[in-house]
Amino acid sequence: MPSDAAIWKGLNTPRRLFLIAGPCVIENEKLCRTVAATLKRICADLGIFYVFKASFDKANRTSAKSFRGPGVEAGLEVLAGIRGDFGVPVLTDVHTETQAYLAGETVDILQIPAFLCRQTDLIEAAAATGRILNLKKGQFLSPAEMGQVAEKATRAGAKKLLLTERGTTFGYNNLVADMRAIPIMKSLGFPVVFDATHSVQMPGAGGTRSGGQGWLAPTLARAALAAGANGLFIETHPRPGRALSDGPNMIPLAEMPRVLKNLVKVFKAVNG
Repeated sequence: MPSDAAIWKGLNTPRRLFLIAGPCVIENEKLCRTVAATLKRICADLGIFYVFKASFDKANRTSAKSFRGPGVEAGLEVLAGIRGDFGVPVLTDVHTETQAYLAGETVDILQIPAFLCRQTDLIEAAAATGRILNLKKGQFLSPAEMGQVAEKATRAGAKKLLLTERGTTFGYNNLVADMRAIPIMKSLGFPVVFDATHSVQMPGAGGTRSGGQGWLAPTLARAALAAGANGLFIETHPRPGRALSDGPNMIPLAEMPRVLKNLVKVFKAVNG
């Protein structure tokens, strides 16, 4: 398993693309292991630094009846298994200070969800773990306002930060990805990630669930890399139509080799 320093180097090497990817939520251990094994192999072939991601609790579902995940204890056990058996860094999102403390003992990167990016106590708790933090830009914030979010984290002791763009609210049930956000957020001094699949999400458009246009995610990912993004965040699933969370905006796992091959070409064209 790479050390914290080695992981940060993989995320902060300008001429190497990194990918944070996996299923939206931990549906079961088999799914996570299938996705991790597939993406590790693809990324190794393409020279991409790979981080596995999955959520143990989706606390911001549209409906109270929606599947949230296995919970903290069972979910962290699955993530620990992925980390140990596949030798890849692992990321998960946290929603409370307690979750931050618990997850910080298991995973390599803690993610602050977009909806919670202004929650000072949560950011401070995540920073206190000493883990790398991925701060997702709220759909309601301008790119420049992420400077205040990053400052909260650094004041709390965080030294290694990623900033993620994931689209901005555009009327009802829609988002728009403004590529000006990439250079603006990079000017804050941290690596910038583009969340391709959440940027094509259509929040609440399905009534009791969110909709999405997953087929457009590769297009936005290419645009983000052309704009200078350091890495990408992509949710993927063997059968998005049967996924228990965010299926409509995911990229099918079988399409990932072709998609990533094309994305590497764009990244290399921009970064030499």
